[in-house]
Amino acid sequence: MTATVVAGATVPPMAFHLPHGIHAIEVSLDPEERAEAARRLVRDIYPQGEEPLWNTMGSLYGAMADELLADGVAFFGIGLYEIEDGGGVAHCALTVAVHERAEADPDVVAAGTRAALLGDPLREVSWLDLPCGPAVYGITFRKLVVDSAYTTSGEDEELVMGQIQVHIPFPTGPYTAVVTLDTASVEQWDEFSHAVAGIIGSVEFPQREVTH
Repeated sequence: MTATVVAGATVPPMAFHLPHGIHAIEVSLDPEERAEAARRLVRDIYPQGEEPLWNTMGSLYGAMADELLADGVAFFGIGLYEIEDGGGVAHCALTVAVHERAEADPDVVAAGTRAALLGDPLREVSWLDLPCGPAVYGITFRKLVVDSAYTTSGEDEELVMGQIQVHIPFPTGPYTAVVTLDTASVEQWDEFSHAVAGIIGSVEFPQREVTH
C-alpha cells in the first residue's frame, strides 16, 4: 500500500492509502496525454492483453477522467487486477474530488449530503462512521456504450458500470472529499467494495506544515 496526499494551495491536506493494484495517473496532463497514459499503464501491467483492450481501457477511463476533472477531481487512478478463475483482467477507476462547502461542521454536512443522495430512488445510500469522522456512501449502476472502434467485435457494445461514491467532510475546514470508484467489472464487485473500504478507512486529515 502507498500513501497518497491530496492538497491544494487553500485546501487542507488529506491523506489515504492506495491498495496494491491501483495506480495514479497525473491529473495535470491534457486529455490526449491522459488517454495515452491510461493505455500505456494497461500495456505495462497487462502485457499479454491485446490492442483492442488497451485502446478500450484508455478511451473509457480517459473520457471518464475528462468528465470528472471538470468537477474538481484532485486524484485519478486506475486499478487493474488479474482474474484468477477464467483469466482476463478486472479494472476500475478511482477518483478523489474536493468541493468547498458553506458549512464546516462535518456532522451537518454529512446529514445534508445523505438527505440529498436519498432523493435518487436508484441509489443505495448509507451513513458511515469512519476513523476520520462521519461520511455517506452511495452505490449506483448505469449503462455505457463503447464505440465500435474500440471493441473486439467491431460493433458498439454496452457496458454495465457500477459506482461506489463516498462523501467525507473535512474536519479541518469547509470542504468535502468525494471518493469515487467506477468499474465495468461488476463480477468482481465484492473485491472492489473491500478495496474502497480499505481506502476510506485509511483517510486522514493531517495538519498542514507551517513554513517560516
